[in-house]
Amino acid sequence: MTGSGDSKEFDIKAKIWLEKDGEPVFGLGRFILLEKIESSGSISSAAKELGYSYKKAWSFINLMEKRFGFELVSKKIGGRHGGGSVLTEKAKNIMNMYKELLEKEKTFLKDYHAHTPHLLHPSKH
Repeated sequence: MTGSGDSKEFDIKAKIWLEKDGEPVFGLGRFILLEKIESSGSISSAAKELGYSYKKAWSFINLMEKRFGFELVSKKIGGRHGGGSVLTEKAKNIMNMYKELLEKEKTFLKDYHAHTPHLLHPSKH
């Protein structure tokens, strides 16, 4: 069987997420949400930047907090300069662990790709 794509090199892709009881809890999308909250200091701003409603962002946060069993985002009460949101240390720890997983995944895929050229380069086999 031949076709125009037969000699094209294949790419290996992977996604890493955390599950609990078969339900997704934390992955790249929720990592980015927490990153945006951390950089903006606001759930509302983070949600807007990601194209989410405030309610959707909060539902992701609530689900993560329920599944992890601890608070990830702490709300600051408004005052003269307004309120906001900050990540807890546990949230930052989860984010650091996830970043490490992503780096290990990247290294693994790069190494695997380098050591399996016959699988990824069909025309060279």
